[in-house]
Amino acid sequence: MNEENHLLPDDEAELHAYVDGRLDAAQRRAVEHRLAHDAEAAERVRAWKQQRHALRTLHPEMLLEPVPAHLLQAALQLHQRSNRFARWQRWGGMAAAVLLAFGLGWGGNMQYQGMRARSAVTPAVLSFANQAVKAHAVYLPEVRHPVEVEAAQQQHLVQWLSKRLNRQLKVPNLSPAGYELVGGRLLPGDAGARAQFMYQNAAGERVTLYVGAVESPSAKGMDETSFRFTTEGGIASFYWVDQGFGYALAGKLPRQGLLVLAESVYKQL
Repeated sequence: MNEENHLLPDDEAELHAYVDGRLDAAQRRAVEHRLAHDAEAAERVRAWKQQRHALRTLHPEMLLEPVPAHLLQAALQLHQRSNRFARWQRWGGMAAAVLLAFGLGWGGNMQYQGMRARSAVTPAVLSFANQAVKAHAVYLPEVRHPVEVEAAQQQHLVQWLSKRLNRQLKVPNLSPAGYELVGGRLLPGDAGARAQFMYQNAAGERVTLYVGAVESPSAKGMDETSFRFTTEGGIASFYWVDQGFGYALAGKLPRQGLLVLAESVYKQL
């Protein structure tokens, strides 16, 4: 959960640290006081705790395994980078801190510049992302029936799903990246119907684009596009929300490889 805390606003990073148990007693009391008077923040924390519990119970045996050497090395490098950042703040003042923050953001963000991550991750958005990954896992191994309507009937597929989702859909073209459309299917969702489009490359690797309305108790922030990354059970996903409509691209790909496809999808939508 703390993978991208350095990209978050201070108040949201503090809430993530609270959920992860990384605050001292005084900081924890301060956050708990805030949660007692901030219903929205309390709801976010509740949702994050549920997500954390779900991820921990998904593969509990992994918690007993030793940390891989390459992850330990990455953690050491991150710690050293954080120490350098603190020294730059002391030695160079605000100017050096701003320059270093810009450099870290440029190298670590790996996000398409048009994608904004200002809106909060609400329980509805988390649920949407989780359902996208589950739908991918269910239909990924299908050989005879991976989709309801095949790519040969793409026009019919788009018209049908657009009508069911009450929104004009567009199927991104991922052929330049080596992925051809297999087809699509209709799925249920919390806020009505959802659609899933499946793509496959020459090696048989599949990715799915999951789309549908995202319900929220408040319209606040729902007109902004958030672009986030998650992994669950070996399946990676980039997901974002634009004006109350969610998109999630999922696949068993390295983060950078999936990001290239996600950027292509985002630009075309």
